Amino acid sequence: MTTTPTPASRRPGRLVADDIHVTFQPPTSGAPPTVALDGLSLDVAGGEIVALIGPNGCGKSTFLRVAAGLLAPERGEIRLDGRPITEPDERIGLVFQEPRLLPWRTAARNITLPLELAGWTAERRAERLDELLNAVGLGAAAALRPVQMSGGMRQRAAIARALALSPDVLLLDEPFSSLDALTRERFNLDLLRLQEAMGTTIVIVTHSIPEAILVADRVMVLTPRPSRVAAEVGIDAPRPRSIELLDEAIVSRAAAQIRAHLEPSEQVA
Repeated sequence: MTTTPTPASRRPGRLVADDIHVTFQPPTSGAPPTVALDGLSLDVAGGEIVALIGPNGCGKSTFLRVAAGLLAPERGEIRLDGRPITEPDERIGLVFQEPRLLPWRTAARNITLPLELAGWTAERRAERLDELLNAVGLGAAAALRPVQMSGGMRQRAAIARALALSPDVLLLDEPFSSLDALTRERFNLDLLRLQEAMGTTIVIVTHSIPEAILVADRVMVLTPRPSRVAAEVGIDAPRPRSIELLDEAIVSRAAAQIRAHLEPSEQVA
């Protein structure tokens, strides 16, 4: 299911998935292959936030790996601003559910790792680091190692690392699922502020219907595996958004539409 491009689609960061098909071969002989994605298509406009929601194991994380250039589909294509994505690309940042920070590096050196790998000078890295620490509110934790940081601080560092090279697209794989409810709400609002400041296109995987409605312009409901788009739910709420949005009638209407397209036995929060 591909949406009709809007004028905003012409902004940098337009991500198009066209007929993505991914099959995993079993580790043991004789077992049938697992079809994870079967004809999944979507069109994310530049500067848009799209949430993917669906049952466990339906292929949401697999799709993000394809979009990040980490996994090649058997069929179909991912394009960023018209250019095929066939390998990891600095224009696309990926944040996993777990922060995956290097334990021997400080927060600052974890965040600047992509800049080191890209050959930035120490002076340029220091300037960019200041910008990133301010953006994610980690200025006081720059010298801490992951073991000394809270879960929320580690996730902020992971997001800053993904933003280090100013990607046009940020892919988020349930980045706040391990946080408590109040902290998660605060992080959702922080994410919206970051996106507003940077204009980055965001695709976020979540199991939380309220989270999807709070942050996204559109919510894509995915079918059980093999996954494809079952429905698209637009979130007609103005920006900037606040947590009070969750008390408005629009949330109830959007949540009802999302749940209507989920399998009865696979309802999410």
